[in-house]
Amino acid sequence: MRKLRIGIIDILGKKPIYSIYTQIMRANHASIMPQVVAVWCEQQGHQVFLTYYNGYQNMFEPLPDDLDVVFISSFTSSAQVAYALSNFFRSKGAITALGGPHARGYPEDSAKYFDYVFGFTDKVIVHDMLQGLSQQRPLGVYISSAQQPQELPGVRERWKHIERLLQKAPWIKMISTLGSFGCPYTCSFCIDSTVPHQPLDFAVIQDDLRFLLKKMKNPLVAWQDPNFGVRFNDYLDMIEEAVPPGSIRFMAESTLSLLKESNVKRLKANGFKSLFPGIESWYEMGYKTLSGKKTGVEKVRQVADQVNMILNYMPYLQANFVLGLDCDQGKEPFELTKHYIDLSPGTFPGFSMLTAFGRSSPLNLEYQKQNRVLAIPFHFLNNNTMNVRPEHYGWLEIYDRMIDLRKHAFSNRILYHRLQATMGWTSKVVNILRGKQDLGKVKYHLELQRRLREDKPFRAFFEQETNEIPLFFTEQIKKDLGPLWDWLPEGALYYDPNAYLHAVSELSLQPELHSAL
Repeated sequence: MRKLRIGIIDILGKKPIYSIYTQIMRANHASIMPQVVAVWCEQQGHQVFLTYYNGYQNMFEPLPDDLDVVFISSFTSSAQVAYALSNFFRSKGAITALGGPHARGYPEDSAKYFDYVFGFTDKVIVHDMLQGLSQQRPLGVYISSAQQPQELPGVRERWKHIERLLQKAPWIKMISTLGSFGCPYTCSFCIDSTVPHQPLDFAVIQDDLRFLLKKMKNPLVAWQDPNFGVRFNDYLDMIEEAVPPGSIRFMAESTLSLLKESNVKRLKANGFKSLFPGIESWYEMGYKTLSGKKTGVEKVRQVADQVNMILNYMPYLQANFVLGLDCDQGKEPFELTKHYIDLSPGTFPGFSMLTAFGRSSPLNLEYQKQNRVLAIPFHFLNNNTMNVRPEHYGWLEIYDRMIDLRKHAFSNRILYHRLQATMGWTSKVVNILRGKQDLGKVKYHLELQRRLREDKPFRAFFEQETNEIPLFFTEQIKKDLGPLWDWLPEGALYYDPNAYLHAVSELSLQPELHSAL
């Protein structure tokens, strides 16, 4: 196979940096898989150029013009950026490939703008794709392994790419690592709900931790596992064998069901500083919070007590909520969340509105069968613009309640109590900056609410009376993309919100379609 010139783009932001918090954190939002693909391609003898798209202000490092292939990694909210970049590099003669959450969630739409679209990605399918590289147009080819890869290049192998990225992080410098794929829980709205839990090689992870101690003093490592610590004792034994307690700072997403006081004490002793548990709902998913069949205010009190216990050991805790689920009705779920915040003000609350990302979860298929999914442009699918018609709310009511909740959660009174309950100046500053950024989302929701009241075409779109994208959305995308707007392919703002349902229907009639779009 001839030596190829390969570009890889990890999209960190869909628009320029406007807030201090984004300026501090954007470089830390890099994904692991673009670095992994870079290593795999280099191992095959190809010349690789990895860069990060940082909004239209700049690429971290510009890519050469004469590339054979360009891999792009994208979340759904940056899909329009990805489509425009693909069109730009195709115009220069490159073949383009898309990976990441958007490729998994919307393969049918992505195939219109890329030669190759990747689902589960391992070294073998990357090798095979490069060996048989050719243009796939007008419709790209979907490629996926049967499961997540069994092994990945570790931090040591990815270090040259990580080191360049750290130079762009002005204050907080995080190194992302991964200990497992998948999750044992089956939250029906989650992309990992159907992916079996699979630990990666502990020996590689231990080598990476020892390697980091030689490269940095007191490094900050972010575990990207969907649910860290499923095999809790095995994981902590592995860390304790690898490095001295507290020599590395860790942060991880976990579940309250794993965070008993004895486990939290052990996490603290091993340098864990931040935890991100999912509470999700006051009516469902009790298995994630140790609340069993408890719901409503009883669950709120139990969870608040547990979180306050955790905050006695941890400087930072973000609890994640999903609002607008079908189990929600009336003001109660919002009032319960406010009550929780009053009981546990040290929590930084992460609010998501119910969002269906294409094929990313089994529940989305049910929403599509019920014709409840709106074709809101991908650019706005960031968990702040609900694209599923609520089961028990009107559009004005759901946003009114969301505005009220955010105002409460980030009010001056709650911020004062949050700072009092927070240990460490870094965590206090992050809470202030993030709180200010989240208040900006109130302004956005107020604008959506105003347009739902006053803008008839806008309201008609949300009521599914028209497929015409409101001017408000189009103008915002044009502003955020900047010069890339001119490279956005024709029709790239529109997509079929029921493509998952249609694909399943076609497969039931023509099973041979499973290998192609």
